[in-house]
Amino acid sequence: MRILGIDPGTNNLGYAVIEIRKKQIHLLVHGVFKLSRLASHQEKLHQIFLKIQRIIDGFQPDEMAIEAPFFGKNVQSMLKLGRAQGVAIAAALQKELVVKEYSPKKIKLAVTGNGNASKEQVAALVDQLIRDKIDRKLLDATDALATAICHHFQKKNPLSSGAGNGRDWKSFIKDNPDRLAGG
Repeated sequence: MRILGIDPGTNNLGYAVIEIRKKQIHLLVHGVFKLSRLASHQEKLHQIFLKIQRIIDGFQPDEMAIEAPFFGKNVQSMLKLGRAQGVAIAAALQKELVVKEYSPKKIKLAVTGNGNASKEQVAALVDQLIRDKIDRKLLDATDALATAICHHFQKKNPLSSGAGNGRDWKSFIKDNPDRLAGG
């Protein structure tokens, strides 16, 4: 299973691809697309679309997890962030990936156990979860990595509705009859 994680932004967009092998998380790639040099918002959105499609073509993830925009005071910033997220989702959907959104609080809670953790705390704990070397200075990339890890944790949880994987008690019992008490 490969998961593409995205931390959307119009100036800096973090990305990471992880692969789950033998119940261990392996980092395939992570980085930040620096888009602030581009003059127009439309060109930034176009580049987000193209770059995400290149990652998908190159690493063939099975699913994409993306951080959902959080409520902010600056309406214009929120609109730009929402557009970046929408373009990233469209790029993944065109490549027929399953896409799941997670709130920043849910991602932080899944990775650190604290929904109010700082970006630096997220980076430090992600570094402990991954066997591969990561660049903890790329905070947008470590946020994308945390998003992918959150999605992996949600998929592992048989009762999680957050991953949207159709899992519930009925499915779990059907798939695991040997785990029933007295059964």
